[in-house]
Amino acid sequence: MNAIFTFWGRIVRILDPLGDWVALLPIRLLMAYEFGTAGMMKLNGKNWFANFQDNFPFPFNVIPVEISWFIATWFEILGALGLVIGLFTRFWAASLIILTFVAILGVHMPAEWNGLGELWESYRVTRKEGSGNFRIPLLFMAMLVPLVLNGAGRLSVDNLLSKRLAK
Repeated sequence: MNAIFTFWGRIVRILDPLGDWVALLPIRLLMAYEFGTAGMMKLNGKNWFANFQDNFPFPFNVIPVEISWFIATWFEILGALGLVIGLFTRFWAASLIILTFVAILGVHMPAEWNGLGELWESYRVTRKEGSGNFRIPLLFMAMLVPLVLNGAGRLSVDNLLSKRLAK
């Protein structure tokens, strides 16, 4: 039994420092891909925010849809770039959480629901007639939380900048 604990201790001593470098990298890259793709689709597409603006929470429901579209597009594109290189990671992750929260309320929630059972029907990937589809945006928000709380990790421009500024 002692050999198992010794072996496990060796594995943990290898993984712990490695985790400081790469644990958050897959989250950063996946979120960068998802938001970057969405931003490029907005950049090259037509503004459909007018169809949902009334569903957006205040103050986003009173901002002109052209400005909202511009902000969403560029926060997704620049946020994706920031996440890839790990630059201003906490800012971009927090901004993308806000953007995703607005998207959930404005686009992905069901039009009406009378209780948690009906709301739970909207925790899905595909849209069923009359229900929402907030599962993936909610998962994105959950994936962004560690980036807000921990930053980008050691394999990032943020880490290099903090070392430079500490000197």
